[in-house]
Amino acid sequence: MISSLPILDMSRLDAGADEAAAFRTELREVTHDVGFFYLVGHGVPQELIDDVVAVSRQFFALPAEQKLAIENVNSPQFRGYTRMGGELTAGEVDWREQIDVGPERDAVSPGEDVADYWRLEGPNLWPEALPELQTTVTEWTDRLNEVALRLLRTWAVSLGAPENVFDDAFATDPFSVLKIVRYPGESDPEPKQGVGHHRDGGVLTLLLVEEGKGGLQVEHEGEWIDAPSVPGAFVVNIGEMLELATGGYLKATLHRVISPLKGTDRVSLPFFFNPHLDTRMPQLELSPELAAEARGLSDDPTNSPILETYGDNALRYRLRAHPNVAEVHHSDLLTRA
Repeated sequence: MISSLPILDMSRLDAGADEAAAFRTELREVTHDVGFFYLVGHGVPQELIDDVVAVSRQFFALPAEQKLAIENVNSPQFRGYTRMGGELTAGEVDWREQIDVGPERDAVSPGEDVADYWRLEGPNLWPEALPELQTTVTEWTDRLNEVALRLLRTWAVSLGAPENVFDDAFATDPFSVLKIVRYPGESDPEPKQGVGHHRDGGVLTLLLVEEGKGGLQVEHEGEWIDAPSVPGAFVVNIGEMLELATGGYLKATLHRVISPLKGTDRVSLPFFFNPHLDTRMPQLELSPELAAEARGLSDDPTNSPILETYGDNALRYRLRAHPNVAEVHHSDLLTRA
């Protein structure tokens, strides 16, 4: 049983062949055993980290009417602002406010041969009063896409696959999503739900937690491990699609967020690195030694099996998490969620 998440230093990939090989082995073993770790040495400058936290704080300080002007009920793509208590996890209310940002693209016209998940493709909603939010977030997502793709290639090599095995789905125009989240203090001191326990439905998550704050908890061997912020580090975890690609060798781990104490709050930025919506994850052929350690796919607490096409998973999650948006824009799909 571990008491804290491991810390991995990505700069070891540039420190010679032996260090790079050691990092790959550590990355594989940690995400097989725990599924979560802290990542340092990632190359994202501290100035950009400070800027994205600061502009996030500026957004949440806007008057309510300015935030609600970009509320997600105005977006068929589930983008924009979610008011306090406006998202569900495992059917329970998450006590947070947030803004969701995805790839800035044109909406896809519906048609008989157009899969339902293409409804998620489209533009973002940005606050007119804070233009620097779009500028900073665009730079942020560009940098994190680079970090995440390098990690994914490193996993591939560590598992005996070609480095570029995932590139067709991820190297150009991935369907990455950023949530900018503020948790107001609700625990008093009895813990209250910030986000309910769940596994991420995508591939890879890079989470920035505001310095000096806690609340994230990770399940390991039946116990909950606290994962407070580490200065300059990302909390990294894999999602169900990477577990699927490795036959359960890599572990998508249950986690949750506890609301801060009353009188405080917490800002965090989870970045979900995901493939094109129409991607079916490659199934990696593991060595006999690694295959013998694969556990198969995790049991889902909602009894919802992982779907092979990423877009089907993403759409199902959105419909369940934001029933108000689904009712306005996708009522024809609700019986299938």
